[in-house]
Amino acid sequence: MTRPITLILAALALAIAVPAAAQEGTLKKIKDGGSITIGHRDASIPFSYYDDKQQPVGYAVELCLRIVDAVKSELKMPKLDVKYQLVTSANRVPLMANGTIDLECGSTTNNLARQEQVWFTITHFVTANRWVAKKSANLRTLQDLKGKTVVSTAGTTNIKGITEINAAQNLGLSIISANGHPEAFQMVETGRAAAFVMDDILLYSLAAQSRNPGDYAISTEATSVEPYGIMLRKDDAAFKKVVNAAMTNIYKSGQINAIYEKWFLKPIPPKGINLNIPMSDQFKRVVANPTDSGDPAAYK
Repeated sequence: MTRPITLILAALALAIAVPAAAQEGTLKKIKDGGSITIGHRDASIPFSYYDDKQQPVGYAVELCLRIVDAVKSELKMPKLDVKYQLVTSANRVPLMANGTIDLECGSTTNNLARQEQVWFTITHFVTANRWVAKKSANLRTLQDLKGKTVVSTAGTTNIKGITEINAAQNLGLSIISANGHPEAFQMVETGRAAAFVMDDILLYSLAAQSRNPGDYAISTEATSVEPYGIMLRKDDAAFKKVVNAAMTNIYKSGQINAIYEKWFLKPIPPKGINLNIPMSDQFKRVVANPTDSGDPAAYK
């Protein structure tokens, strides 16, 4: 056999082998390793954060644990080990793509741009992009923000969105990034920024936990709709089928009502704060007709 033919056959063998390995997917990875790894946040209250024992808790974490139960059943592995991996807004997508985590359970917006890198399961919350500022500043509209310094969290859709709006509307904003939501809120507290642009549900929770909750106002004007989804690896249809079936069952069986009430309508750990945020009409529609759409128009 000549060398060129040998090289051609070797290349063909590699081309066949790589897709086959890729198709093994998350279920095989979990079964072979005997564990599933949940990516979580440290301060995305009430979705994913640490309690007073430094254990990951929250609405999204609880949903992920229900998904883990479905994976255990699918693989017939009742003693499957659950591992936790702290992630940030900046590294959550790369850690999913490279296989470090199997589910990302936080406050991650499902949008069409991210779907080019990762997949999402059925939407578990619908929020909007707004900003928080001190009431005394009276920053109610985008025009009120003109020429101000605003902050958002690095690696989020929010900082990208406000940057685009700033350019399109010539607002003259000075936009700075923070490493996490608490740091960004603190910049408003201390006057280093006039406003913090973020998903409204996260702003409500941060304001509720602050020293003087009554000092802050969240804008009535919203700049976008943000559907949250649990992230999983792209092109893994077998795993997504199990995950979506688990989420659909939670919605259709009515379990979602008690889970939602626990995290949004009752005191939550560790400080016993009650966010008192009823289920929105947008999310009620998702519960009735589950969707994993990354198109904001699907939620209006």
